[in-house]
This record gives sequence, C-alpha cells and structure tokens, in this order.
Amino acid sequence: MSTALDGAGDGTPRAAVSGRRAVGVALTLAVLAYALDQLSKLWVERTMELGESIVVIPGLLRWHYILNPGAAFSIGEGHTWVFTLIQAVVAVVALVQIARVRSLPWALALGGLAGGVLGNLTDRLFRPPSFGQGHVVDMISVPRFAVFNVADSFIVCSMILVCLLLVTGRRLDGTREA
Repeated sequence: MSTALDGAGDGTPRAAVSGRRAVGVALTLAVLAYALDQLSKLWVERTMELGESIVVIPGLLRWHYILNPGAAFSIGEGHTWVFTLIQAVVAVVALVQIARVRSLPWALALGGLAGGVLGNLTDRLFRPPSFGQGHVVDMISVPRFAVFNVADSFIVCSMILVCLLLVTGRRLDGTREA
C-alpha cells in the first residue's frame, strides 16, 4: 500500500529517484549554468566597454560591465587567489556529491552550485591579470545591491536550496532524517 512518503508504493521516498536520473539532472543543470554564465560574459565583453552601463528596465535592472577581483561586494580584492582555492574546493566537493545524489532537489542544488562555481572559477583561472588571480566579469545590476553575474545567481539560489534541504533533514539519497 502506498503512503504519502512512498513514491511508487515500494517504500521509496518521493524525492528519491534513480541514481542515473539524479546525476543526469545535476550534470545537465551544471552544464547549463556554466554555459549561460560564460556566454553572457562573452556577450558583455564583445558588446560593451568596461564600465559601460545600459538601462534594461528603468529603475530595476541595468547591465553594468565591471571586472571584480574580489568576492561579493568586491570584498577581499587583494586576495583573489584565496577565492580561487575556495572555488576549486567547492567545485570538487559539489562534483563528488553529484556522483552520490539520489534526490531531485539535491541534484538541482548541487548542479546549480557546480555550474556557478565552475563559471566563476574559469574567470579566476583564465582571465587577466594572471592564472589563478583573474578578475570575474560581472554585469547584472539592480538598485542598492552588488553587481553580479549569472554564475553568482546560480550559486546563491543553489545555496538557499542547500540550506532548505539541510534544515528540513533531506539527505542526498532522498530520505529524511528522523
């Protein structure tokens, strides 16, 4: 007999999916996040001048092309290499966890996180001024907030989902803590 917790009436939690499907969802989202991030940065670099600002929705959204050597709000501008190391560790941890995931919500969280982190890590590794200390391309600007990019959006949304999953006791395999 199927209960609210059963997915198929076989005792499988609803959030649990096959390992192959969960990994596929996570990797697809990671590739999508990475591609959207890198393509948006390429578009900005090819169509805008550094420092240029274009109003998209008056009073709400504009494109503002900047290079960020630091973290959010340009914190730690003199320590770019630290962010490179942190991003590399987070990318590895996310990818390792993706291989273990059996839950669709966790697949979405880890896939978005991996794609976003790899997007910004690519900037840190391969953009000027030097390997490991590259400046991240940022371009999305909303009033009274930092200028950010697509990768940052995926990272923040994914971390919100990670926090919700942890607070609600959801495990990578789709089960719930007692």
